[in-house]
Amino acid sequence: MAAVLNPEWLSCLPSLWSYGVTRDGRVFFINEEGKSTTWLHPVTGEAVITGHRKTPDLPTGWEEGYTFEGARCFIK
Repeated sequence: MAAVLNPEWLSCLPSLWSYGVTRDGRVFFINEEGKSTTWLHPVTGEAVITGHRKTPDLPTGWEEGYTFEGARCFIK
């Protein structure tokens, strides 16, 4: 099961870990010491849902997303 994106997942990353976001909005985690990456949060063991998704009814290049507060937004 995946966790919903919230500000706390970033603050609880262990030292020597960082994160990245793919072009389609998927969050991944980087182990700087081990030189490896994973889709799973190093503490919780869950994937992170960003709230970004492409929908067929949006113009090309636009995605639907949600803020941390749950407000719907559109991203280009």
